[in-house]
This record gives sequence, structure tokens and C-alpha cells, in this order.
Amino acid sequence: MEIKHWEYYEAANPQIWKGRVDGTTDDHLRWHQIIKCIDLKDNKDLSSYFILLGFACDEGVKRNHGRAGAEKGPEVLKKTLANLPVFSGENTKIIDAGTVNCQNGQLEAAQESLGFIIHLILKRGGFPIVLGGGHEITFGHYLGLKANYNKSIGILNFDAHFDMRKPQQQIATSGTGLYQIALLEKNIRYLPIGIQKISNTKILFDTARDHQITWIEAQDFQIANRSRIKKKIKSFIDSIDHLYLTIDLDVFAACYAPGVSAVAFNGIVPDAFFLEIFHFIISSDKLASIDIAELNPEYDCDNRTAKLAADLLFRLVND
Repeated sequence: MEIKHWEYYEAANPQIWKGRVDGTTDDHLRWHQIIKCIDLKDNKDLSSYFILLGFACDEGVKRNHGRAGAEKGPEVLKKTLANLPVFSGENTKIIDAGTVNCQNGQLEAAQESLGFIIHLILKRGGFPIVLGGGHEITFGHYLGLKANYNKSIGILNFDAHFDMRKPQQQIATSGTGLYQIALLEKNIRYLPIGIQKISNTKILFDTARDHQITWIEAQDFQIANRSRIKKKIKSFIDSIDHLYLTIDLDVFAACYAPGVSAVAFNGIVPDAFFLEIFHFIISSDKLASIDIAELNPEYDCDNRTAKLAADLLFRLVND
């Protein structure tokens, strides 16, 4: 089985990591000058490193009748990250561990392989940062976390959608991941933030209620509700042992994130309030991993969406 999983894996490509060189001293460095590119088949200790792993897949988006193109997201996002400045010198430890590819539409196999690779990264002491790819990334990512942790895992999802659609004829899509996870768990621990009524049918709200899930709607995600929102997030994090943060870029308003599989014309604004909440979440010592989903470069005007994603990861690494 392990050999099968490696069939979907591709080692890191150093040629992606190119960019401007202002100098070679610590105060001149950019990510492309300090990144380490590895092959995970080599038994390398990953302790204290942030591990970038691509998930080049949009088969779930296609099955969900969304805009294809997100499979190119990981490569474009890595290229966008390449020119970010280094502020922590030797303390900035980042590894590109390559990419899990979805071959010939084999979504389920790709998700299993993603779970296998994430479990491997965690066992070796790394912190996974997974770059999508469609939001079918969630189920594979969760499989890796579940294989590694015996205690409760909470999922905090910035998303316009619940992603709790029941698979039709047992066919998974980018919109079924949380429903699939709910089938694995007696009590799914899930907090979606940025939900929009225009983007979810009534049955999805009912499904969330059936699983005792509460949520924060996009229209309520505003500074006037700061205290209530922070209290809700803190209560959620306090109730779990390990936190998995997934960010579907379609949670943001289209002017900030045009390059996604399903545009939200009036989504969350990535302003000072959002960044305050984001930092509040990533500062938790329970944070175990993170992923960025639905970056679709084919529709990304001026690389805005990729730059937004890169900014969030820059803040994570320098938090």
C-alpha cells in the first residue's frame, strides 16, 4: 500500500524557487534563497520546519461543476512565495516537500496518498502547510491527521460553503469533504466561518444542525461582533486537542480573491479585523496544520488571490 501512495508523489522541484536577489546577508534574504527542497522518500528529520506540500488536484471541483484550474494552484503559490522576504534569519525554517498529484481523475487514491504523506510529515516532526488544489484537499488532509493523533481534532474552516454535501452515488467532490469526515467521527468538531446563505442550500444548514455544528456567517463577521466571535472561536479551540485550519479562498470578496473555483462577490474582506482573528487562531499552541484551498490561477487577475494566500502564509511563518 505504501508503494501505491508514492506513485502520486513528486519530489520538490528547485527550479520553482527563483526570484530577485538583493544580497546574501541575512537582512537581504528572500524565501527562494533559504528554502530546502527535498524528496520525502529520503528519511529526513523534519523537526522545527514548516513543510510546504502541494496537492495538485481539482478533480473534486470538476465533479462539483466548478471552474477547473486549481490543480495549477500549488506551483503558482510556491512561485509567489519565492520572493517573500526573510525576517527571522536562521529561525525561518521552510522545506518544500514536493507535491501529491491527482492522476487520471483518481481523486480518492490521491486523497489517500495525501493523508499518507501528511502522516509521514507529522511523524517526522514537521508542521504541514498544504497548498491546493480544490477543497477536496480537506478529506485527504484529515486522514493524515487522524492517522497521527489519538485525541480530538477540530476543523476550523474559513469558507463560504459548509462542504457537507452528501456524496451522490458515493462519488466524492470538493463539496463533500466535511460530510465524509462526519461519517468517520461520532462527533465531528467543526467550526465554519464565512458561510453565505446564497451559497448553501437549506439541506446543508439542516445537515450542520443535525451534527450540532454552529457557524459564523460572512455578514456577521465584522468588528462590531469582535467579542462574540473571539469567544466562539476560543470556546471551540478549548474543546479540542488538535486544531486543523483550512482556508478556502472563496471565502473572500471577489475583488480580493478573483482566482478561485467559485467566486463570492460579497465575501469576507481580509482587513485588519480579519487579520486580528487570523493571528488569534494561528497563535494557538494546538494548531497542528493548515491548508490553502481553491486557488485557481486561470482566473486570478494580477495574481491577487495568490498574493493574498502568500500573505497569510507569510504571517503564519513569522507569527
